Amino acid sequence: MSENRLAVEEREGTGKSITRKLRRAGRVPAVIYGHGKQALSLSFDPDLLERLLKESEAGLNTLIGLEGSPEVSGRTVLVKELQRDPVRGDVVHVDLFEVDPEERIVVAVPIHVHGIPEGVTMGGLLDHALREIEVDCLPSAIPDSIDLDVASLSLGDSVHVRDLVVGEGIEVRTQEDLPVVSVVMPTVVEEEPEAVEEGEEGEGVEGEEGAEGAEGSEEGAEKGGGKDAEASGSKGS
Repeated sequence: MSENRLAVEEREGTGKSITRKLRRAGRVPAVIYGHGKQALSLSFDPDLLERLLKESEAGLNTLIGLEGSPEVSGRTVLVKELQRDPVRGDVVHVDLFEVDPEERIVVAVPIHVHGIPEGVTMGGLLDHALREIEVDCLPSAIPDSIDLDVASLSLGDSVHVRDLVVGEGIEVRTQEDLPVVSVVMPTVVEEEPEAVEEGEEGEGVEGEEGAEGAEGSEEGAEKGGGKDAEASGSKGS
């Protein structure tokens, strides 16, 4: 069913010691499950898987045919989970989900946006809110991506999930009224006026009070001076 092939080996035993031995041998532990079958422990060369996924436009939705023992040979799988080392980024464990060519499955498909909206040339911004949707389809009908041309969008325009065009036989499972992209005006943040510090305001009040006190002293001095002069004149006469 799939042109993408991955050689795997069955492995016995679990635990950290087994995992360390596998990694020293350039392999990683994996497990395959699905369709009510008992989970089976495997191992393989992670570089082969990395190369396969990189060369495929479908990414993690790439259908992979397994090669190896009679127990696994011919089974078609999807990479359900890819665990990586948080520091080095190396693959450390893989979950493989077996698919049936005649059975529909639900997968997440990325949305690829193309073009420059008219609204962006008018000063707007493109808000890409939703980057993937869930679809229900046969394994052979899984799209690599959902393409969306946004060149005709003006300011205030939006594209919702219900507006996306998908292939025949594909059912969209994501909520249809969710916005995928919108052309919006940039938000302008107005700066608030700087608050007057308490110390500065207090200094102004004190200054005014000080000025008033000084004026009062001057008036008192003038009045006092007049009384002294009058007193001197009386004594002189």
